[in-house]
Amino acid sequence: MDIILKYFPNLSDKQKEQFAALYDLYIDWNSKINVISRKDIENLYEHHVLHSLAIPKILSFKDGTSVMDVGTGGGFPAIPLAIYYPNCQFHLVDSIGKKIRVATEISNAIGLTNTTFAHERVEDEKGKFDFIVSRAVMPLGDLVRLTRKNVEHKNPKNALPNGLICLKGGELEHEVSPFRNSASLFNIKDFFSEEFFQTKKAVYLPL
Repeated sequence: MDIILKYFPNLSDKQKEQFAALYDLYIDWNSKINVISRKDIENLYEHHVLHSLAIPKILSFKDGTSVMDVGTGGGFPAIPLAIYYPNCQFHLVDSIGKKIRVATEISNAIGLTNTTFAHERVEDEKGKFDFIVSRAVMPLGDLVRLTRKNVEHKNPKNALPNGLICLKGGELEHEVSPFRNSASLFNIKDFFSEEFFQTKKAVYLPL
């Protein structure tokens, strides 16, 4: 939890309580339904919560922004983002029902009221959202193809045009090259100094 406060010192008391509650909840649920590698659960705050919070370092969502998290798994990046942005709406989608159950139960346990959930494939989702987020769920080209239909273009609220923000690792030049004229690539090590983030990147792509 201290690592979250290191980079986000101005959280409200409620946000601090919600972030602090995540560890025991994920330990408990992960023992029943594996959504995080057992070897990695001890690194929950650095590898999963803080990683998710790289997105606010790229774009600060304005109140009322709607966001769909594709392939959310146990709730990343959407649950940390929903805590951080209590006045934005987050729709968490995953094709694996037990993962959506974990995300739903944890969201309910910490009192989030700005999250909705869908057990479905993203190609079946009909809703429109200001932004799509994801964390290493599929190649960028596939993600663009499947989610372009879900991006809302009316009344954009934010400094950047509506589109896609995805968290990725490693070499991305090949994935990004078809979109090189419009995509922006960010090194997460520019935001967070821990060794884990040295090879982590984020891609923003207006759609």
